Amino acid sequence: MGIMGYLRDRMGKIVAILIGLALLAFIVSEVVRSGGSFFRDDNNELAVVNGEKVPYDEFQKKLDQNSAQFKQSGQAISPQITSYIQETTWNQVLSQMLMNKEIEKLGIVVGTDESTSMVNGNSPDPQIARQFSDQQTGQFDRNKLNQFLSYLQSPKADPNQKQAWADFLTQLIEAKKATKYMALVTNGLYVNSLDAKDDYEAKNKLVNFKYATLDYASIPDAKVTLTDEDYSTYYNAHKGQFKNPQDVRSFEYVSFNAAPSKEDSVAIKAQVDKLAEAFKTSTNDSLFVQINSETKTPVSFQKKGGLEPKLDSVMFNASKGFVYGPYISNGSYKLAKLTDEKTTFDSVRTRHILINPATEGGVEKAIAKADSIKKLIQGGKSFADLAATFSVDKGSGSKGGEIPSFDVNGAMGGGQGQITPEYTNAAFKAGKGDLIVVTSQFGVHLIQVEDQKGSVKVVKVAVVDKPITASSKTQTVAYSHAQQFLGNLTKDNFDAEVKKEGLKKSVAEDFTGVAASLPGLDNARDIVRWAYKAEKGDITDKVFTVGDQYVVTRLTEIKPKGILSLDAVKKQIEPAVRNEVKAKQLAEKFQGATSIDQAAQKAGVKVVPVQNVVFANPIIPGASLEYKVIGSIFGSKLNTLSKPINGQQGVYVYVVDSFTNPPALTNNVREKQQIAQALMQRAAGQVLDALKDNAIVKDNRAKLL
Repeated sequence: MGIMGYLRDRMGKIVAILIGLALLAFIVSEVVRSGGSFFRDDNNELAVVNGEKVPYDEFQKKLDQNSAQFKQSGQAISPQITSYIQETTWNQVLSQMLMNKEIEKLGIVVGTDESTSMVNGNSPDPQIARQFSDQQTGQFDRNKLNQFLSYLQSPKADPNQKQAWADFLTQLIEAKKATKYMALVTNGLYVNSLDAKDDYEAKNKLVNFKYATLDYASIPDAKVTLTDEDYSTYYNAHKGQFKNPQDVRSFEYVSFNAAPSKEDSVAIKAQVDKLAEAFKTSTNDSLFVQINSETKTPVSFQKKGGLEPKLDSVMFNASKGFVYGPYISNGSYKLAKLTDEKTTFDSVRTRHILINPATEGGVEKAIAKADSIKKLIQGGKSFADLAATFSVDKGSGSKGGEIPSFDVNGAMGGGQGQITPEYTNAAFKAGKGDLIVVTSQFGVHLIQVEDQKGSVKVVKVAVVDKPITASSKTQTVAYSHAQQFLGNLTKDNFDAEVKKEGLKKSVAEDFTGVAASLPGLDNARDIVRWAYKAEKGDITDKVFTVGDQYVVTRLTEIKPKGILSLDAVKKQIEPAVRNEVKAKQLAEKFQGATSIDQAAQKAGVKVVPVQNVVFANPIIPGASLEYKVIGSIFGSKLNTLSKPINGQQGVYVYVVDSFTNPPALTNNVREKQQIAQALMQRAAGQVLDALKDNAIVKDNRAKLL
């Protein structure tokens, strides 16, 4: 995550409050007057929502922000993660637009006085109060806020930071409006006494019954013939279940493998074998890595556990100069050389003052300022006081600049984050009490080493890697095969050509226009874009390259937004339709019976007794969830054989022996509170779902992202 990942967690968004108190009222009034609209540029269209355009470049800014936040976690952004971030960002933007429209229609506002009070009133907004809280008590400290605002009245206030504050304030105001809107919705929710009574009985009323069942699986699928009428009957009865929230598409494809061959792997290993001899005699291992390695990883000291497993078990027992490999790891041949080893501290504890070069006129001036502060400390000034005054890392600055202890790999205890290599290396080279100035990607640090604990062996290992890649010959053969296959295709002979060539056909079903990866295709954006421009039955006019595969595609299905046609869902509903047909045959085996024992005897099954089932947990012990069966049971008369009921697993008949009613509900307050709480938790999501469902959206993301 880097040191700033740790710092940001503690500074939060409020770090953007670098603006003087005199500017506060002006900015508040400007934001309120403008409405804080996110979208103003009509130059391009990612989408149109209820007539309002969504500019691509504005969406991209938001997407970049969300991607940057994700990167702080230290995870790589794969095509799957990219797709997730895009979808999340789109939902944020769409929700904001729809919510703002509702807020505007209802006339919900946050006035200038209210906005100012959110920042500097008697009860500041919680986001602000949290940032300016006492570290010991956790209570809001107004003096800290006033010191901030007074300090920021100086001419040093940065225009970029003023804009950052305005953006933050806009978010604060928009959130306040949304809170007011949701309050209108939730305050309108009501739970009456009948709701409470029904909920109480559903959880506490018991039923004892006996049943007999015939599983659908007792009739082989091959013995069931489905007619068009069977499909139509089921489809018409369940049409509401086939509402498609967005346009999805499907295609079939053939993939031609261009992965490295055995010969390719042997050739690359031969190259690495030659490098191994030179690596053994190398006197400048860092330079050797930079020249010969695909991955230019800096050579740095690592403690046990910091190397990949294959090296971790070898290098800590080897002698300096030892070369391990070639070995295969992550799709590459690798060589590893133990270049140095030593014993160092297990952990180092430091404190720092972070200077921002952007506000000081450049790195050199920031270093000069750090040197000046260093001299003040050497002259007797308090490090903690100077950290509180000058450090732009307010999270640690408010605690005297203290940073949690970290090891030689830069890892802080308790999974709190990762310190940057520049900071780590400098801290481990220095002596206890030393003051050092170091520059990292986050600014200029004045560091003081406070303590050095423990003793641990560390090693420096240089690694050279050569990816196992396909040769041009391997790629050419695979591509030529793909081109030949494509050249033989027409709209009607795809399956015939697949069979003729002895190839394997794969399918990608029901993907959206923003999908980045599909089953078997890790990075498929080019294919997805093609699919959303093609018509059903179209064959691609080019061979797609996806990783080490060459892919030829044919669009097989377009399912538009809305209620899907029977043809579109026919394959999907086939198992359910087959069970319906089986149910008719199975129900006949129970016909003519007047008791549960007789029904079981006619069907050749056993009667199963069940006790103490409640409506709220509709499970038949030893079977499965059976909503329809349990629902029917709770609506039945005692000692009366039921008609056959089509359940999830089979056809049931039953007889109710008894109901046990719970004590009368005399105080329904608790039940009402539980139901109301559940309603409140669902309210926000359901409101947004309803707004999205009713919105008219022209979505161009499939073409632009």
